Amino acid sequence: MLEVPKHFMDVPYVGNLFPGAPGLHGIDGGANCQQFAYELLRHFGRIIPDFRSSDLWEDREYTVQVTEFEPLDLILFHKTENPYGAHVAVYLGEGKAVHLSERIGKPAIWSISKFQLLPEYRVLIGAKRAME
Repeated sequence: MLEVPKHFMDVPYVGNLFPGAPGLHGIDGGANCQQFAYELLRHFGRIIPDFRSSDLWEDREYTVQVTEFEPLDLILFHKTENPYGAHVAVYLGEGKAVHLSERIGKPAIWSISKFQLLPEYRVLIGAKRAME
């Protein structure tokens, strides 16, 4: 299982610190789920633009949709199959993913099945892999 660097596990959830937000610098001062996930990928050398969830799902230039998860894949969850506003987590391996949610307020590592127990994450929309 991929190990998340300690400083990522201390990032607070801040909803208005989304990808592309004015004045945003990495995860300094907090992040939303998308920014957290993208900065984790960038830490490991993956290139990913500042996508919002639906843009990530539609992208074919920087990412590819996958059905079998590998570490550093981005997994989208939502209450419906609509990717707009979907929650983004990063797959770590062994059936687990790390994410930053408003509900918890700080990063957490959950099993994929745990996400689907909550109404807001019950639909696993799918996974995207950043091209290397």
